[in-house]
Amino acid sequence: MSFYPVCELEEKISHFFGSKYAVATDCCTHALELCLRHLNVKEAHCPTHTYISIPFNFEKLKIKWDFKPLHWQNYYYIADNIIDAAVYWKQGGYIQDTYMCLSFQYKKHLGIGRGGAILLDAKEDYLKLKKMSYDGRLPDIPWAEQDIDSIGYHYYMPPETAELGLKKLPSAISKTPKKWSYQNYPDLSKMKVFQ
Repeated sequence: MSFYPVCELEEKISHFFGSKYAVATDCCTHALELCLRHLNVKEAHCPTHTYISIPFNFEKLKIKWDFKPLHWQNYYYIADNIIDAAVYWKQGGYIQDTYMCLSFQYKKHLGIGRGGAILLDAKEDYLKLKKMSYDGRLPDIPWAEQDIDSIGYHYYMPPETAELGLKKLPSAISKTPKKWSYQNYPDLSKMKVFQ
């Protein structure tokens, strides 16, 4: 299996947003999880109105967190330099020195069914996050021929998903994105699971 389509999509997404690198993942939730793990985040904040996987990520990773009423639009910070940008789509919109996590879920602007990406600037972090997303290994080299030196997770974007992303990308670039905000989501703090 060749990961060339994944690398090509990463390159095109990073170029569109204006980051130096992009790490394609299987979803935005896992992109955020990888960033939280990579930076060893101990405390985080969750908007009361967002997607439910955000606080579940914090629980899974045993991060101390709380709900914050936040009237966000298009993106928000969950930690100092980690941004949930699942609904964000803007040419040149990357915020320097951050980890911006995108979603390509079917309702999003580049809707390819499932997928995500981490936008970032540092090559060393790109390589670490790339390996973390792919079971601790690098793509296009048989894993048994690699001396795996770090823990990884099975959160990579499959090549066939990337191929669909490449096919849909020109249309996504040419059309105006929907504006998303906290008002598109229910108040999670009122749900039984968080009582």
